[in-house]
Amino acid sequence: MKSQLIVLGSAVAAVLAANACPPSDCSKAPLKNNKICDRSLTPTERAAALVAAMTRDEKIVNLVSKSPGVSRLGLNCYNWWNEALHGVAGAPGIDFDGEFKTATSFPMPLLMAAAFDDDLIFQIASIIGQEARAFGNNGKSGLDYWTPNVNPFRDPRWGRGSETPGEDVARVNGYTEAFVRAMEGNKTERQIIITCKHYAGYDLEAWGGVDRHNFNAKITMQELAEYYMPPFRVCARDMNVGSFMCSYNAVNGVPSCGSKYLLQTILREHWNWTSHNNYITSDCEGVADLSRGHKFSPNLAAGTAAAFNAGMDNSCEYSGGSSDIKGAVNSGALSEATMNRALTRQYEGLVRAGYFDGSASQYASLGASHVNTDAAKKLALQAVVDSVVLLKNDGTLPLKLKAGAKIAMLGFWADDKTKLRGGYSGPPPYLITPVQAAKDMGFSVITTSSKELGVLIDAVNKSDVVIYFGGLDTSAAAEGKDRTNIGPPSDQTNVVTRLSNLDKPLILVQLGDQVDNTVFLRNQKVRGILWANWPGQEGGSGIMQLITGKKAPAGRLPVTQYPNGYTSLAMTDMNLRPNATTKNPGRTYMWYPDAVQPFGFGLHYTTFSAEFSSSFPESLAISDLVACTGQKYLDKCPLPDLAIRIKNTGNVTSDYSALVFVSSADAGPTPRPIKQLATYGRLRDIPPGQADGKEIVLKWTLANLARTDTNGNMVLYPGTYNLTLDVGGLASRKLALTGEEAVLDRWPQA
Repeated sequence: MKSQLIVLGSAVAAVLAANACPPSDCSKAPLKNNKICDRSLTPTERAAALVAAMTRDEKIVNLVSKSPGVSRLGLNCYNWWNEALHGVAGAPGIDFDGEFKTATSFPMPLLMAAAFDDDLIFQIASIIGQEARAFGNNGKSGLDYWTPNVNPFRDPRWGRGSETPGEDVARVNGYTEAFVRAMEGNKTERQIIITCKHYAGYDLEAWGGVDRHNFNAKITMQELAEYYMPPFRVCARDMNVGSFMCSYNAVNGVPSCGSKYLLQTILREHWNWTSHNNYITSDCEGVADLSRGHKFSPNLAAGTAAAFNAGMDNSCEYSGGSSDIKGAVNSGALSEATMNRALTRQYEGLVRAGYFDGSASQYASLGASHVNTDAAKKLALQAVVDSVVLLKNDGTLPLKLKAGAKIAMLGFWADDKTKLRGGYSGPPPYLITPVQAAKDMGFSVITTSSKELGVLIDAVNKSDVVIYFGGLDTSAAAEGKDRTNIGPPSDQTNVVTRLSNLDKPLILVQLGDQVDNTVFLRNQKVRGILWANWPGQEGGSGIMQLITGKKAPAGRLPVTQYPNGYTSLAMTDMNLRPNATTKNPGRTYMWYPDAVQPFGFGLHYTTFSAEFSSSFPESLAISDLVACTGQKYLDKCPLPDLAIRIKNTGNVTSDYSALVFVSSADAGPTPRPIKQLATYGRLRDIPPGQADGKEIVLKWTLANLARTDTNGNMVLYPGTYNLTLDVGGLASRKLALTGEEAVLDRWPQA
């Protein structure tokens, strides 16, 4: 989708307002005379009745994202394109106006994922879902939202990586489940319709003469099933999410939106994503890619037919012309029965969200008073505090500053509100910069927007301490733009190096995606480094609470920090496993051993000790594990709870994010991953000196120990598994699985 439209937020609100459509009204004729309004019927029957009343031409024009409706039936226009990645965001279907001029802006998903706390994600998504439904109830948006982005962050250069929960499948899966569950709500009716995107293998914008509209992602069956697809399995099979979005790229020669293997064989058949007749939208203008980008179809009409026949149900379009539905129908390639199927799926989605039920809807009470609540503002701040990652500290942090202390706050986003939100954002009620937060805390702030070294040096000389706000903004990485360099900007490196030599304590706070911090980690005069990604409306407040010690950091990197030389690997190489012939050194922490700072890294203001519970078994029989009851799918069978006792051995009360990794030297086929995340959770407010500390009990399933064979089958292998807590190995123990290997999931072949 076009990032230019989405990022601007309030700047495009006036333009988007004309695109808002009021909800269709079942209390008035002629719509009330159609059985779409009969709440005694099933959702499928209601949707089918509406579709049956449409003429062929009316069906044709309503298969696109900006559906005009059918005035003679009383069916209003409806814009299916709404966004809420980390808060209700600018999109063609959303009207920021009147009592709905703003919405809560949380940090970008990559930063929220760094908290490693799915309860936090659930709380955040509950707020976003509530606000989104309030917009929809009042005609300011539709009831379907095209979020979340659950593509794993495979390559550090990807421009949209910060939209995702990171590089690890277990982390992405946990985030996805919590997010979807909260957004769609806990009633029989959906609070809003969530769309998991981008299905599948999408993680390239433009690199080396290839772009997302013509890229063919060549993925082995093993890594497709093991890495690229599991988050979508969570959406479809485990959560029965309301909608999917097929991606621009092709997978193994077939465009995703025209792939019967992806849309039918895997999604609807293997994962049983059929119980609610859920719908699939294309990415915007993606239907045109079948003929124009991938040359898969001879013309636009043929490509349109191929997409709908494969199982897609709606063509997202900017202004029309990226599909030829009428041409596809007239050619005989697209049948009326297929149009009926697609439209029924779309409108059944709206029925299941109470769109046609007015005040009888289970979520009808949500309105303007449920947007920008005090609870939402408090949670936006907590999300920053819980998620920011401390990457370096020589003991200078937290800063021990008295009221009136002079702080030089320099760098491009120290006092620039426009830099805090990241992509796919809407207008927030406010944005607090670090400078504003520092002033509110009673400090004397010395700041400047000048980049001249002399001006910066003068500011440093007048201060007690220096905080430099560097990193990247959305001009470096965004939708449509991948990075070519993953080192820090050279001008920032030069400035920080010069300022660090002025004998004032210097702290670096980085915005945006990860960069190779080697130069700053080696510079002993850079006393501390914090990574803040894009922190949202409370960004400045959260950062200053951490820097001053009002709160303690406990975030962990949800991605690997790679050395700058890693960019010699082609972005188009989708393989994760190292390959000497292709000079692929391996991707993600599971296969790449030479990180500058690894996935899961994060420092604290205190120290911890830990111990696995002695009650956890040393050996388990595979035959017993797969004999579990109450689970339809073997990979969901539970393993015994993993209890770990954490003690704070320092002197600062702090949270602790427990990450348990698993590795094995003998289980399953070679090559074997270095390690992989098995389970995680977060303990809060562990006080120092408490003799017993606090215990965390982690849940996990057979999927967390399973491997994937070359055919894509998920297999539980016998062998010895090493369980390790934390990146540095704070505690460890062994677990033996005995007996014969067991196939947990047999992957369909293309």
